[in-house]
Amino acid sequence: MRVLLIHSDYLRFETKKKALKDAEELTGTPEAVENVLIAFVAVEKVDEEGPESVAKQLAEEVKKTVKEVGATNVALYPYAHLSSNLSSPAVARKVLDESYKELSQDYKTIKVPFGWYKSFELKCKGHPLSELSRTILPEGKKASVESAKKEGRESEALKTEEKLKSEWFILDLKKKLTPLAEYKFNKEEENLKKFSNYEIAKVRSVDREPPHVKYMRAHEIADYEPGSDQGNMRWYPKGSLIKRLLEERVSDIVAGLGGMQVETPIMYDISHPSLSKYLDRFPARQYRLMSGDKEYFLRFAACFGQYLMKHDMTISYKNLPLRLYELSHYSFRYEKSGELVGLRRLRAFTMPDMHTLTKDMTQAKEEFLKQFKLSLQWMKDLGVDFEIGIRFVKEFYDQNKEFADELARLAGRPVLIEMWDSRPFYFVMKFEFNFVDALNKASALSTVQIDIENTERFGIKYIDEEGKERFPLMLHASISGSIDRNVFALLETAYLRSQTGTKPMLPLWLSPTQVRLAPLSEDYAAYTKEIADTLEKNKIRVDIDDRNETVGKKIRDAETDWIPYIIVLGENEKSSGKYKARVRATGEQKEFTLDELIKELKEKTAGLPYKPLPLPRNVSERPRFV
Repeated sequence: MRVLLIHSDYLRFETKKKALKDAEELTGTPEAVENVLIAFVAVEKVDEEGPESVAKQLAEEVKKTVKEVGATNVALYPYAHLSSNLSSPAVARKVLDESYKELSQDYKTIKVPFGWYKSFELKCKGHPLSELSRTILPEGKKASVESAKKEGRESEALKTEEKLKSEWFILDLKKKLTPLAEYKFNKEEENLKKFSNYEIAKVRSVDREPPHVKYMRAHEIADYEPGSDQGNMRWYPKGSLIKRLLEERVSDIVAGLGGMQVETPIMYDISHPSLSKYLDRFPARQYRLMSGDKEYFLRFAACFGQYLMKHDMTISYKNLPLRLYELSHYSFRYEKSGELVGLRRLRAFTMPDMHTLTKDMTQAKEEFLKQFKLSLQWMKDLGVDFEIGIRFVKEFYDQNKEFADELARLAGRPVLIEMWDSRPFYFVMKFEFNFVDALNKASALSTVQIDIENTERFGIKYIDEEGKERFPLMLHASISGSIDRNVFALLETAYLRSQTGTKPMLPLWLSPTQVRLAPLSEDYAAYTKEIADTLEKNKIRVDIDDRNETVGKKIRDAETDWIPYIIVLGENEKSSGKYKARVRATGEQKEFTLDELIKELKEKTAGLPYKPLPLPRNVSERPRFV
C-alpha cells in the first residue's frame, strides 16, 4: 500500500462520473471538512495477501499522525495514481472499509467514494509534517525472487532509511543549534524552509511535469528513450557537450586535489563476501542480472572497484591521504517509477566518484574541509542556488560541534542538521548541497561522507610509522554529484529566473553556442566566415545563421536558443570594425571591437574548460533532433 498524508486546512470534493462499473453507491451530499488529515491511499497487489493487516496498519499510522499534527478530522481518499501495481477493486474497498471502521471510533472520519472520478480542493498547511508518505506491507510479507528482480532489490539500509527516526535542527552563523520546529525563517531563507519541509516529508514522487523537461527537449539537450528502461536517457549533441564540459571541470578540480583517476567494471559478483555485505549497508535499489549461472549486480557508485583495488595495494602512512577517482559514466539505481521525471532522478547516470583514505579522524576532518571548499567552488562555477544539509550520528556531533560550526561558517549561511541517535549506515556524518526546484523538491548535488566501516570490511590497510598494519578511515566524495542532475539544476534555474523577469540561459562556459553571427545577406558570407574563424581560433564557440531569413527572424530564433551574444553583420560593421552585440545576460546592446569581444569572453570563461561547437557551424546545415 502507498499512502500520501496531507494535513490540510480543509478538503472539498465533488464526484463527477463513475470510473468503475461497480463503483461505490453515493449516499448524501459530499461534506467539506476542516483541519483534516487526508490519507490518499493506493492499495496494491501485494496487499491481497493480508488486507486485514494493511487496513490495521493504515489506521494506526493515521492515528499516530493525527496526534503529531493536531488534526481534528480524518479523510480516507482512494487514489490509484500512487501506484502502477494496484490490487483488485474488491480488496481495495475492503481495506478502506476496515480502516474507516477503525478510525471512526476515535475521530470524525469521512470516506471519499471509491470508483469515481472526482474533483477536489485542499489547502496544505505547509508545516514540516504536513506532507508525509508511507509504504505499508502485509505483516510477514517476503518479496519473491521474481518480484525483487522485476522491481529492483532493496538493501537493508534502504529499508532502515524508510523507518529512520531523526531530529532536525537549524545551525546558524552564531553557532546556535535550534530545533527545526522552533526556528523562525526570514524572507531570505525561503528556500531553506522548502528544503527542510521536503526532507522531513520524504515525498520524492512528483505530481506534475517539472519545467526543465520542456527545456531539455526544446533545446535538444536530452530526451526520454522509449527503447530502454525508464530512467535511461538519450543525450543529443548539445547535451553531450554540456555533460563533457561538466565532467572535465570536476575532473580538473579532483586532479588539483591530488586525485588519481582509475577505471573499474560496472558489474560485480553478488556472491563476493565483502560486496554482498556492503550492498545491505548502502541505501539504494539495485539492478541485478544473470550471466550463465551466476548473479551479478550493476554498480550504483564507483565504490566497489575502488575498494577491491585498494585492498590489493601496498599503502604507507606516507601515502595518506590517498585519493582514487573515477568518472563513472554508468552507475545504476533502480529508482521508483513515480520519481523518474526528466533529469532529476535517473536509473542510469554519470557520477564522478572519489574515495580518500586517511590515517585517523583528525586527518579525515582536514580532508573533509578541503572537499567541502571544493564543492562550494563547484556550485559557484555552476551558478545555481543551493541549500546545505549535514547529517550526523548524535554522538559524533557532540564530540565535533566546532567542526559543524566551521562548516556553517564556510558556507556563510544557516544549514539544516539531521541528527541520528544511532548509526544507520556506514558513515558517521555527511554533507549534501541541495538544489530546490520549481516544484519545491530538493535534489542532492555535491556530497562527502566519513566512512568508519568499509576499510575493515574490505581488508584495506596501511602500514603506520611503527610498521604495524592499520585500518584507515575513508571519505566518499562526489564534488559535483550526478552530472545529469547538474544539467537538471541548470535548466530549472533558468526557469526559476525567467519567473522573476530574467531571461533564461545557461552559464556562458556551458552554452553550446556562445556567439551567433547573423549576416544581413549573402554578400557578407565571406566576411562573416572570417570573423567566425578568428573567434574559433580563440576557443570561442561561434555559429552562423546563414539561412535565407529576415534579420528579425534570425534574432528571434537566437533569443529562443538562449544565445549569449548575437551580432548582426553588414556594411557598417565591415567598414568600421565595430560590432553591436545583444548580450543576453544583461539585456543590453554593447559595442565591441573583435579584440574586445574576445577579451570579454575569455575573461568570463577563465579557468573553465572549452570544447568546440557540437553541431555544424552553419545553422542551415543542422538536422533537427526533436
